[in-house]
Amino acid sequence: MKRMALVMGILTCMVTPSFAISEFGKQFKDQVMESDASEDFKKDVKKANCYICHVKGEDKKKVRNEYGNAVHKYLDGEDFTKEYLKENPEEAKAKILEGFKKANELKSKDGKSFGEKIKAEELPATDAGLDS
Repeated sequence: MKRMALVMGILTCMVTPSFAISEFGKQFKDQVMESDASEDFKKDVKKANCYICHVKGEDKKKVRNEYGNAVHKYLDGEDFTKEYLKENPEEAKAKILEGFKKANELKSKDGKSFGEKIKAEELPATDAGLDS
């Protein structure tokens, strides 16, 4: 019984950050889907999915692309536990959107701000490919 409690505790610790990251992705997609962006850009965002912030083929828990690194400067998944998100959904959403806003002011490798790229209906990271 003690072993089962230990395993459940470890699994809970492992799942919480990914839940927060899922919430970041959900809020990003919701923002784009609710915007007046073209259907093509909305499809690109859906297709890129996790790779808006992460690098395809790499460990999503450890490797972020340039946009993911910019977002991580302002948002830490550990601050958005499952309990926090459940108990404070509007506050969490506001904090996430504020983090995106700040990250969008930073520059991509190509010299444009991430916000400019999104407004121009480009994926924010230069290395967020849609291949395969």
